[in-house]
Amino acid sequence: MRTENRVSTTTLGVIGTGMVGLGAARRAVDAGLNVVLSNSRGPETLADLVAELGERARAATPAEAASAGNLVIASVPLAAYEQLPRAELAGKTVIDPMNYAPNSNFEVPELDSNELTSSELVQRHLADAQVVKALHNIGPKQLMELFRPTGAPDRTALPLSGDDPDAKKEVADLLDVLGFDAVDLGTLADSWRSEPNTPLYAIPYVGQPPSGLTAKEFVAWAQQAPGVPVPVARIKELAAALRGPAGFRM
Repeated sequence: MRTENRVSTTTLGVIGTGMVGLGAARRAVDAGLNVVLSNSRGPETLADLVAELGERARAATPAEAASAGNLVIASVPLAAYEQLPRAELAGKTVIDPMNYAPNSNFEVPELDSNELTSSELVQRHLADAQVVKALHNIGPKQLMELFRPTGAPDRTALPLSGDDPDAKKEVADLLDVLGFDAVDLGTLADSWRSEPNTPLYAIPYVGQPPSGLTAKEFVAWAQQAPGVPVPVARIKELAAALRGPAGFRM
């Protein structure tokens, strides 16, 4: 099923071809958009993927993907956010699907203390771009299963957050083309509402997991779980019930 291209975005730049970046690229190509893919290893490593995706896809460097995209997904590990090409992303709307998972190799005191959200950290690095948090709380399998035409009774909604209304409208329009409704949660400071360990993260789109799973087992289970449609009203209901962790600005 292909959704109609009703958005000004005709080319989507994708920086990072892990599960999230690749899932978004596949859905974008299926929806009729052109995609410019990039990773840290070089365009030549993406030859097979580009051949699989077809004529709407091509490989490039991260800087080239940033320049080519009307919209750009920065789908790298958060630990690598400072490697994003600032000059080429200046003036762009940048979709941030990155999540913070502190470990011994990457810890940010401002995130640990809730002084900043991870997207505010990314926005600080990309000072001349407009960052919108989106596509971070749904898995690629569910992204490929749950898309529906506009107005479908079982259409799924995805949250987004950002500081610039026009950038958020761009991303909402893109989500519509990809087959999803959008729910605006507010500014980047509000983006904690859909981060890991909140009711809006992953679980609504896969249902309740089996009991007793370790964190690693849950991730493996969620990556294979069938998608569960989540309407706009449910996203709004879950968001309205949230209370911020200590330290977050409300």
